[in-house]
Formats: sequence, structure tokens, C-alpha cells
Amino acid sequence: MSRPLFDRPRAELAPGAVHLPGWLDLAGQRRLVAAFREWAAGPVPARAAVLPGGHAMSVRTVCLGWHWRPYRYTRTADDVNGARVLDLPGWLAELGRRVLADAYGAAAAAGYEPDTALVNWYDPTARMGMHQDKDEVAADPVVSLSVGDSCVFRFGTPHGRGKPYTDVTLASGDAVVFGRESRFAYHGVPRILPGTADPATGLGEGRINVTLRVTGLGRSRE
Repeated sequence: MSRPLFDRPRAELAPGAVHLPGWLDLAGQRRLVAAFREWAAGPVPARAAVLPGGHAMSVRTVCLGWHWRPYRYTRTADDVNGARVLDLPGWLAELGRRVLADAYGAAAAAGYEPDTALVNWYDPTARMGMHQDKDEVAADPVVSLSVGDSCVFRFGTPHGRGKPYTDVTLASGDAVVFGRESRFAYHGVPRILPGTADPATGLGEGRINVTLRVTGLGRSRE
């Protein structure tokens, strides 16, 4: 864990939603970049998910543990090539527990067992509309890590896509946790800030976002 850059303080975006600036140090960011490249070249490549109306998302996603497609989880990527997705690495789950411990305290993190990660790559023009993460059966917190270009992260309420919401800049290494009252809050990324990444991360342009989740599906849908 690194010190927040420029003394950016920890902030509560909403009840149960915590922003931890500069949480992941440069070595950790580089590890995620290298891992992302391996995952994206794995049995299921990173792809732009297609929404039910036929619109392809502007972000490209590779999934670990469970494969997400709007709006369900499966073990195999039936909308891509039918292959089984890679397992969620233990080190990545442990990283999620460490973030959660810093956000909520050690007791809250002790039983946190994420079983899937959605790893999104944003090119400089990509965005994410306001949405809820609600395809999981469980209501455990979502842990998010950012690497690469900064972005504008918009965080709202569980009641709708519109105002009130808070816009915050997420920089490389920042972590966000949202759970408790804000677990099903609408959130999105209206824009990327190109050219803001530290070249030392090794990513180049764009942004990687890792979101760790607990599906609650267990082994019932193997």
C-alpha cells in the first residue's frame, strides 16, 4: 500500500462507499498490468460485452472465476468461445481483503471471499453508463482497483441513475469499496482523462479497472 499522492485524503463518497487514494503502490500496479495481459490472452480473450438490445459496450472485459454477460454469470464464456474462464487467483482475492480491511476494518474483511473479478480495459474514448452491480446473489461489498489513466468516476444512490451523485477523479493506484447502504448504488465512468497515467506502470494508454465481487452462487452452477 502506498501513501496517497498529493495528500489526497480518504473520502466517503456515500454511506458505505469509501475512496482510498493511492492505495496500490507502483509495484502492485505493474503486477496488475502484467496479469491483465496474461488474462486477456487466456482461454477467453477480453471482449466488448453486448447488451440485450444489441449495443456493444465500449470497454473490453476479461472475467475470472465466473464469466459475466449481461445479466448473468456462467462458468463458460458461451457468448465468446465456450471456454471456461480462468480461476480467480488467490493473491487477487487477498488484495481485495486488504482493501476492504482498510476501508471497513479487519473484522469486516475477515470473511470476505470474492469468487469473481471483472477486469475492464478502457481506451481513451471509452465510458461506462450509470448502472448497478446487481447480478450477484450475495450483497458483499464490491472492491475496485484502478491502474493507468485517471477517470471521472460518478457515484450515485441506489434509487436511480440521476442526481444526486458525486463525481471524483480516480487515479492510478486508487481503490474504491462500496457496500452496506451503497452496495447497489448506481455508478459509472463518464470519461477517461487521457495522458494522465504514469508510464512506469507499463500500461501505456487507457485504464484498467478490476472489480472484485462475491457472486453468492457457490458450486451450485458448476
